[in-house]
Amino acid sequence: MKQGIHPENYRLVVFKDMSNGTQFLSRSTAYSKETVVFDDGNEYPVIKLEISNTSHPFYTGKNVLVDTAGRIDKFNKRYEKKAK
Repeated sequence: MKQGIHPENYRLVVFKDMSNGTQFLSRSTAYSKETVVFDDGNEYPVIKLEISNTSHPFYTGKNVLVDTAGRIDKFNKRYEKKAK
């Protein structure tokens, strides 16, 4: 590995899957203003994920439509305005 190009400020961060609420603790350099109390009782920064291995159809074997952040609603609102 090249010296001096890799970050050194890794910290413990909770990653939360917003589609099913699953959380896991890992190390990351990603910044977050929000915090959450994890299962161990400690408070950690939280990074919100739209989809993870616990909700992805490839890993679950289920073919499910995941509508995160109201994508379908945004689409309908965008084209509803043009039709009026």
